[in-house]
Amino acid sequence: MFPAGPLHIPKLTRPPELIWRVPGSKSITNRALVLAALAEGESTLEGVLHSDDTRHMRAALSALGIAIDDLGPTTLRVRGGRGQLRAPNEPLFVGNSGTTVRFLAALACLVPGPVTLMGDDAMARRPIQDLVDGLRQLGVQIECETGCPPLTIHGGHLPGGALSMRGDRSSQYFSALLMAAVLADGPVTVDITGNLVSRPYIDITRRMIEDFGGAVDVTPLGYRVLPRASYRARAYTIEPDASSASYPFALAAATGGTITVPGLGVSALQGDYGFLDVLARLGARVEKSETSSTVTGTGQLHGIAVDMHDISDTVMTLAAIAPVLSGETGISNVANIRIKETDRLLATVQELQRLGQAVKHGDDWLSIEPRPLTPATVHCYADHRIAMSFAVLGATAGGVSIEDPACVAKTYPGFWTDLALCYAGDRPW
Repeated sequence: MFPAGPLHIPKLTRPPELIWRVPGSKSITNRALVLAALAEGESTLEGVLHSDDTRHMRAALSALGIAIDDLGPTTLRVRGGRGQLRAPNEPLFVGNSGTTVRFLAALACLVPGPVTLMGDDAMARRPIQDLVDGLRQLGVQIECETGCPPLTIHGGHLPGGALSMRGDRSSQYFSALLMAAVLADGPVTVDITGNLVSRPYIDITRRMIEDFGGAVDVTPLGYRVLPRASYRARAYTIEPDASSASYPFALAAATGGTITVPGLGVSALQGDYGFLDVLARLGARVEKSETSSTVTGTGQLHGIAVDMHDISDTVMTLAAIAPVLSGETGISNVANIRIKETDRLLATVQELQRLGQAVKHGDDWLSIEPRPLTPATVHCYADHRIAMSFAVLGATAGGVSIEDPACVAKTYPGFWTDLALCYAGDRPW
């Protein structure tokens, strides 16, 4: 773990050429933990990510009566089943983990008794009202005074029925509800109002629900879930995190190096795997196979205009390397990143401006015109993705220090150790 003080990121002296092993997906790990917890019997999860977010999920499920044991460094055994669920003795602390609070808000409907979810100061500003309203439409009793955590769910069963939720806030609301709805009392129909953000993440959820024995049908207006008596326990392998892989991929592209990420190939579940196509449009060489993906920088990268609505967790990765591209980079249709760990759109604009870049922005877009880099310390806003994205810029161009390097523990505790390998034997910090 790194201290809270700034970490200077020296410019690489040579383009990196290496294999970078990215840890398991946070999104898939937390979905797998929920599904295994609801499945009857023992499930084995391999490739599990150990990070702040997944530790909050694991601790909360344990407090709800689910036994979870370590079988190896990245392997867990989960003894699940709805009959194991019990109301906790005290509020469940979720830190600033969005997947944990949202997934558990829906799962708690199945828990006999009250479940209170609370987080840190940042979580107390993250909206959850849309999901609360959706569950209330099914008849669930929920106390939530501010529209943000804390909230208390009075569970025992999840009634069937129909509901509608706006789609432009967070796909996690829909993923949470769909996973719980498989164990509802009757069919659940979910209609989407407006545009649905980050649809690929719901596709991951639907695929994983099927893997554990459930099913979610797509309808003209949204989704329909026919209930099952239970989920089916199983062995499940978690693929590397595609959002975290965007950092080594971007580093290779920006520096003219070659970096291969094993275990993340063309059959990847995660929508953020599409960031490779963005890098190809910039001018990088991208090679994909079933078992790995490789990016090589060509030294001739140019800015592009790109709609990143469906891969919004990689917005900051692209924005952070925009200063070393030729020409303007425009990123659009990303209003949803304003309600993440921080207002990521505004934070990205402010940090790029701190580094001397010419940046324009609106409610759901930003554009970056490269300028000579002004050395600066990047403020992280307790957001892991800001720290990792701008570290890529520092390793590429120099002049960057990261104010709060420890914040990467939220999803990628080993990031600084892995980045250090790119310095080919030098000791960067």
